[in-house]
Amino acid sequence: MAEMLARKALPTTTFVASAGVRGGERDPFVDAVLAEDGLSLGGRHPRTLDDLEDDYFDLIVTLSPEAHHTALELTRSLAVDVEYWPMPDPTDVGGTREQIMAAYREVRERLKARISSRFLAPEAKNGAD
Repeated sequence: MAEMLARKALPTTTFVASAGVRGGERDPFVDAVLAEDGLSLGGRHPRTLDDLEDDYFDLIVTLSPEAHHTALELTRSLAVDVEYWPMPDPTDVGGTREQIMAAYREVRERLKARISSRFLAPEAKNGAD
């Protein structure tokens, strides 16, 4: 979700890649909340850090404590910034489909806000929505 939101907001010249600490299956709720914003993962599937084709980054953003710890360990001897943007894990939410969707929407909106505040100039933020 974060990768697709960043790709939408940032210039096409910005390289963005997403990976998790552990592999997994594609989450249909991610597909649903991205579709609400006119976005699609297309044929993409979740990747792990080992799956990334490039290992040179200027910035790594982590969303969970486990991912943050792993990124710090991996980059200990590299000149790369690591930022932690704590996000709730929507996969932990139970209940009705609408309650689960609300949790995913909250994460989507929090990610959009963090991407905007971190990367977009004030004049660009107005056109990002």
